[in-house]
Amino acid sequence: MKIKNYWAPTPKKWRKIGDALLAVALFAQTQEALTSYSHMTQIISITALVGKFLTNFFVEEETTG
Repeated sequence: MKIKNYWAPTPKKWRKIGDALLAVALFAQTQEALTSYSHMTQIISITALVGKFLTNFFVEEETTG
């Protein structure tokens, strides 16, 4: 996980993980907002965004051979 990897193509596996994190967090945020607005909705939003952002740093390792 390196800064220069941010602009490299993200492997399909990590895109799926990032998208799943975002979807679950947004669903949880919606449920929390419907029941009672609290700081938990903000924490869920931040967690979702950070999780999705971090998956952009993963790249497929090149094999030599």
